[in-house]
Amino acid sequence: MNIQSEKLGLIEWIAKINDSSIIEKLRKIHDEYAKTPDWWDEISSEEKESIQRGLKDIEEGHVHSHETAKGIYEKYL
Repeated sequence: MNIQSEKLGLIEWIAKINDSSIIEKLRKIHDEYAKTPDWWDEISSEEKESIQRGLKDIEEGHVHSHETAKGIYEKYL
């Protein structure tokens, strides 16, 4: 499933809806979704810092392939 084409399909469908009860149901779904806290706001500062370090490592090319990691940690699994 391509999420972008799914979203575009929904946008096209919503644009054609003339039934106010369906629009109201969609509004309720939207409002409930908007209340859901973002996972980033729910994690600790230590977890955020760890994620940031990992992203910096990726940007700087400090990464290993899956095969390399598997070879290193295989004995522990």
